[in-house]
Amino acid sequence: MSNKHHFRKVYKSDHLGVADLEDYLEAGVTLEFTIKEVKQEKGVVVAGKRGDYNIAYFTTDKGRIKPLVLNVTNAKIVKSFCKNSSFVEDWNNVKVELYIDEAVRMKGQVVGGVRINPVQPKERPVFLETKFESALKANATIESIKKNWDVSPVIEKKWLEYVSKTKK
Repeated sequence: MSNKHHFRKVYKSDHLGVADLEDYLEAGVTLEFTIKEVKQEKGVVVAGKRGDYNIAYFTTDKGRIKPLVLNVTNAKIVKSFCKNSSFVEDWNNVKVELYIDEAVRMKGQVVGGVRINPVQPKERPVFLETKFESALKANATIESIKKNWDVSPVIEKKWLEYVSKTKK
């Protein structure tokens, strides 16, 4: 991460925003996450306003990710991934890809925002230690592996140790 500071960081949002996604992108993190569950929360403060919101909570091996307040556009996309169920209780374990949409408008102004890609990401196979030997024979790097496989931080560390030991 750079030494620069995004102007939105001082607003200390408890919910996912553009500045958070920019941090992930800068760190090289893919923006694919799994929504663990969506809850309807009453009387929650979001961007300084108290209200009732649908909030998506994520499960990830990429470290803590803030929950995402689902606006109508994003909620419709999640609904489409869940057999068009209108009930947020059915919106569990949903794989999504987030992106920054610079054209998002609020109160007549272009402010940018977090969007869910309307094309659901495909489930990728999990990279396990049993694949280390064949990956090494194919001269794979951790970057090339991550393009096609889900790699946990633990497995990534073991892979890097394996590569360094075998190349000595």
